[in-house]
Amino acid sequence: MPVAYARMRHQHDPFHEGQRLWVHGPDGATRPAVYVGSAEGASFLGGPPLAYVVFTDTRDGAEVQLDSLTARDD
Repeated sequence: MPVAYARMRHQHDPFHEGQRLWVHGPDGATRPAVYVGSAEGASFLGGPPLAYVVFTDTRDGAEVQLDSLTARDD
């Protein structure tokens, strides 16, 4: 990936790598996670913006909708 493209991409990320987040599920439950990065493939094809996270309770990685994330204050 060209360096200029990588910098441009990260300027638009709403979160930074390693940032602690809450992932809000469709049932209203929240899970603690850490932000890994943006998942641009789906939004490029017309889908919702996605992000990669790692859940801190299980250490499982997941691709989630960006609008389901909020920053943690703890």
